[in-house]
Amino acid sequence: MKNSFLFYLLLVLLSGCAKRGETGLHLSGEIKGLGNDTIYLYGIDHWYDRIDTLPVVDHKFNATLSPDTFATALLLFSNGATYPLFLNKTGTLTIKGSADNLMALQVKGTPPNEEMTAFNSELGGLTQPSAQMMEEKADSFIARHPTSRASVYLLDRYFVQTENPDIERIQLIADRLTGELKDTPYMERLLQQLQDEEKVTDGKVAPTFIIKKEDGTTITRIDFKEQYLLIHFWASWDTLSRADNDRYRRLYKQEQKKKKKDRYLAMLGVSLDTDKKAWQEAIKADTLKWEQASDLGGWNSEIAKQFMIRTLPANILLRPNGRIEARNLDEAAIEQQLKEIEAQEKAKQEREKEQQRQRQRARPAIRR
Repeated sequence: MKNSFLFYLLLVLLSGCAKRGETGLHLSGEIKGLGNDTIYLYGIDHWYDRIDTLPVVDHKFNATLSPDTFATALLLFSNGATYPLFLNKTGTLTIKGSADNLMALQVKGTPPNEEMTAFNSELGGLTQPSAQMMEEKADSFIARHPTSRASVYLLDRYFVQTENPDIERIQLIADRLTGELKDTPYMERLLQQLQDEEKVTDGKVAPTFIIKKEDGTTITRIDFKEQYLLIHFWASWDTLSRADNDRYRRLYKQEQKKKKKDRYLAMLGVSLDTDKKAWQEAIKADTLKWEQASDLGGWNSEIAKQFMIRTLPANILLRPNGRIEARNLDEAAIEQQLKEIEAQEKAKQEREKEQQRQRQRARPAIRR
């Protein structure tokens, strides 16, 4: 009995020592030029679903973090700049650099952080690199580091989070990563996003949607089965999309000048607002006379999810049969598409007229 008590006491003591030994991940940094500021650290996967505040005193900061497992997070600076960090449960990370070039931070402590530092150092030697050059650099890095968590971040940063993701290329790059990386929740979510993106690429049948208009009635994709439909996504709170409404207003006026039978294009504005009054006031202020709709769900809007809308402004052009013709067209591209549509429709009408004439000529003469 006595021995059992001593054994139990030993277990408790060992457990206490183990807890005291769990020191977490120590983070320390010195970034010249930050002075007395605040940095925020927030997780971008559910393994570190939190935000930590890192007070900066005389350019320096220290913190002890407690991620449950390997996680990816971003340092957010007061000027809006971000920098990725790859966290372990324990260990030490040291950060050095200058506020004048936050993308060139030197992070030491774990392989993925040091690999990311080397990648950014390589980019620092480039003079005004183009988007294509950045993609090539990221592609090359991923090919050389198929087991690195930094590769997952670069895949997302330079290939997924773009205006028009190249789904096939993303899939090819993702296939190079090891199975261990693909099994992470972050990568699983990324691959699921790719599958969802694939469903709304050019040529695919658009999702069927039902959404409320400004007057409370509903409108669906089927209501436009006789015309091409240009859906443009905007919001009253987004200055870029509000400015973008100018081109849609010009386009609508051009279409209204045409005879009704020659109007091949219909327009639908979908707002990612949550405030109905602000939405309606913006419609009036911007003189948006074509169909306007919103489920007032903001970024959780069902139609935005269906079409994988991640940035504003955005647009999608649908054919009369419901297939996706193109995405995110600028004004010149929309006008070119309209010219092609008009040419196709007129050619179609001529073919139908010619077929009708042929049928009439083929009818047997009526004897008198």
